Amino acid sequence: MTAFSVLDLVPVREGGTLPEAFEAATALAQAAERLGCKRYWVAEHHAMEGIAGGATSVVLAHIGNATSTIRIGSGGIMLPNHTPFQIAEQFGTLDALFPGRVDLGLGRAPGAGPELQRALRKDLHRAAESFPQDVVELMALMAGDAEIHPTPGLGAKPEFWMLGSSLFGAQLAARLGMPYAFASHFAPDHLDAALEIYRRDFQPSDQCDRPHVMAAMNLFCALSEAEAETLATSQMQAFVALRTGRPSKLKPPIEGYREQLPAPAQAMLAHIGQASAIGTPEQCAEAVRGFVSRTQADEIILAGPTFDPQARIDSLSLAMQALG
Repeated sequence: MTAFSVLDLVPVREGGTLPEAFEAATALAQAAERLGCKRYWVAEHHAMEGIAGGATSVVLAHIGNATSTIRIGSGGIMLPNHTPFQIAEQFGTLDALFPGRVDLGLGRAPGAGPELQRALRKDLHRAAESFPQDVVELMALMAGDAEIHPTPGLGAKPEFWMLGSSLFGAQLAARLGMPYAFASHFAPDHLDAALEIYRRDFQPSDQCDRPHVMAAMNLFCALSEAEAETLATSQMQAFVALRTGRPSKLKPPIEGYREQLPAPAQAMLAHIGQASAIGTPEQCAEAVRGFVSRTQADEIILAGPTFDPQARIDSLSLAMQALG
């Protein structure tokens, strides 16, 4: 049976505040728990005024305290931005606070320009090249197989995941025997090829004895198709702004926004939106089931920020009921 989870960027609304963003994240995680979702993941982004999840482990500690059963995790931690030892300590702490509930999803892309590289005091290109070795080192630190033992961190057992939007992550996840999550909600191009490579080349490990796939979808569900389309326009505006080098806070929805755009922008949104469910509960359920049939994913993680935080909770609730 397919499991469903939630991916949250902890969006900051235009005219909103950081405390409001964290309050909305808490409410979303609690709603996801009530609705039977398996995981609530936060993604690491930096120096973006519209995304408040940069200190990912801190946000997860807050969410963990506000929930009791749902798994909490990173979707993901961009390991080139950190040292393996730092992440071992952070997620070792989370594992001690919330035993049996912590996921550690790891990504290679630093998503950083030269300004962030200077701020982090790291050569992120070189750090990305050493990503496979750093993943192995991180696992060794927690397992006690390194010369130094992180405290907390030693003996911690978060569920490790490999994240990806290209073939590289699929190959590494297969080689290390890790569950694999594909970012098809914004980078669908290599989805089918990546899953084929991962399943074909998978090598069983102590953590995972068979391939285990999570795929990401955008979800905007409402009582009418037109309302759902309007809800989705806040994210559409964010995609357009990001692709044109003008990222900003999450903007209010605009009716008919897609039709107002020039043809290249419409094509870009259509391309990104291949892994999307936008419409009534019945339409969304049909789209999700079709995507599961295509990918044979074990889990689907649902993205889809809305300007009104309650609208996202309502969207998730309607879809989960329809998928029930």
